Amino acid sequence: MIAIIGAGKMGEALLAGLLGTGYDPADVLVVEPRAPHAARLRQQYGVETVSPREAAQRAATLLLAIKPQDMVDLLDDLAPHLGGGRRLVISVAAGITTAVLEKHLSADVAVVRAMPNTPALVGKGMTAIAAGTHTTPEQLDHAERLLRSVGEVVQVPEKHMDTVTALSGSGPAYFYFIAETMVEAGVAMGMPRDTAQRLVGQTIAGASAMLNESGEHPVVLREAVTSPGGTTAAAVRELDRHGVRTAFADAIEAARDRSRALSEG
Repeated sequence: MIAIIGAGKMGEALLAGLLGTGYDPADVLVVEPRAPHAARLRQQYGVETVSPREAAQRAATLLLAIKPQDMVDLLDDLAPHLGGGRRLVISVAAGITTAVLEKHLSADVAVVRAMPNTPALVGKGMTAIAAGTHTTPEQLDHAERLLRSVGEVVQVPEKHMDTVTALSGSGPAYFYFIAETMVEAGVAMGMPRDTAQRLVGQTIAGASAMLNESGEHPVVLREAVTSPGGTTAAAVRELDRHGVRTAFADAIEAARDRSRALSEG
C-alpha cells in the first residue's frame, strides 16, 4: 500500500503518474484535508482518502508532498504510527534533508529525499533522489520506480542535492526565461505572438530531444548549428559580448547557495 500525503499539484501529478503506470487505485491512499478536493480525487481516480494517522498505519510507503514549512509537524504526527515492519518515507519537499526526516522518525523507518521539477506535471519530470542512513539499496530502487511514473530519475549522494535544485529543480524557469525573451524579440520584430511562441516552444523541445537522444556534448550540437560568419555565429558573439555564459553560471551558483541556506534552516 502506498500513501500520498498532500494532493497539491505535485502530489496529484504523482497520483496520476502511479495510476497511469499500472498501480491499482485500491492500493493507493491519499491524504487531502480540503474536503471538496478530496471528493474530486475519489471520484476522478477511484482512490480512498484517509487521515494522516490512517495512512501511516496502513501504508508501507508514504510519499510526502506537502509544503516544507509543514513537514516537521507532519513527521511528528506520523512518527507514533509508523512502527511495525520496515516503512519507507519519501519526501518531495524542497530543502528537507534526510537528517531532518530521520530526526523526527524512528530508526526503523527508511527515508528518501527527492527533488522533482515541475515538468513532472506533464510526465516529463527530472527527479533526483538521495538515500537516508537506514535506507537499503532495494528501498532506494523502489523509490526510483515510483518516481519514474512522472519522468526520469537519477540517484545522487545527498551532498549534491543543492546542486540538483539549482540545475533541474529551478532549471525549467531558466528555459522559460529564455523562451520569454525569444518570443518578445520576435514580437518586437513584427511577428504575431502566437506564431513566435509556437516557433520558440518547438525549437526548445526539439533541441532538448537532440541533447537527450544524440549523446553529443552540447558544444558539439551548438557548433553544428554555427556556420562561420553566419547568423548563429553573429548571435552567439553578441551573447558572449554581454557575458551571458558567466551570468548563467552565477545564477546557478546563487540558486545552489540559496538551496543550501534553506536546507540548513
